[in-house]
Amino acid sequence: MSSATSIITSSSSRQSAFSELYQETTALTKRLFLQLFRRPSTLIAGILQPLIWLVLFGALFSNAPKDLLPGEMSYGRFLGAGVIVFTAFSGALNAGLPVMFDREFGFLNRLLVAPLRSRSSIVFASVIYITVISLLQSLAIMGTAFLLGYGWPGPAGLLLVLVTLLLLVFAVTALSLGLAFALPGHIELIAVIFVANLPLLFASTALAPISFMPSWLGWLAAVNPLTFAIEPIRAAYAGPLDLGIILIHAPYGDLNGFGCLSVLMALTIGLFFLISPLLNRKLT
Repeated sequence: MSSATSIITSSSSRQSAFSELYQETTALTKRLFLQLFRRPSTLIAGILQPLIWLVLFGALFSNAPKDLLPGEMSYGRFLGAGVIVFTAFSGALNAGLPVMFDREFGFLNRLLVAPLRSRSSIVFASVIYITVISLLQSLAIMGTAFLLGYGWPGPAGLLLVLVTLLLLVFAVTALSLGLAFALPGHIELIAVIFVANLPLLFASTALAPISFMPSWLGWLAAVNPLTFAIEPIRAAYAGPLDLGIILIHAPYGDLNGFGCLSVLMALTIGLFFLISPLLNRKLT
């Protein structure tokens, strides 16, 4: 009887812990969205900037030579995947800013002394918030690309796009949250964001294929995480989905769709394991 009672008590305790964690995460997530609704300029700018890139770059290179791109793809369709990934990447890279501002304004300290069931809810709320925002921005870019005649992926392709973006967003969000706790202030974090943003974009296959690049830049693009996200999304737009085909002809060898997703998965898991000790130390 005592053993059965212990099992029931343990199960009830776990359910209570999960319920409280869910409530705390929901409340903190709502707070972040409330801040966004009061000041939507960040969301609007996050959509407008890649839209401008898509329209202007698509028009600028609309007369690019046919042999520049694989499969005689139009430059607008080629560029679309890069802009989608860059939008999600930029949004996730900014994930640490709300946490950093909470640190500087003292709100994070109030949370740390509050009777929270689990302080992990602070991290979960940030991840959920940035994931939703990044996906909304990416879907806006995809819709615009469709209206411009650059196509829309089929059901399987759309699922591949979402999975790829989620892996990238989770990985970059983990990195950004780690920087938010490791760096001294928001000036340093913004500096890192500015320094990382455009170089990672240009050193990827977002704007041009590896075959068009000088060898040193081709090496950088071939190890750039953005490239491993761009190429599967580009394949999702190309037609019948086949992740077994070669997507990246890298200097170190060829990589298919499964290989690209495996690299993104490994990157996501690795970054979360890397920052976990830092988050645990800062949130205790």
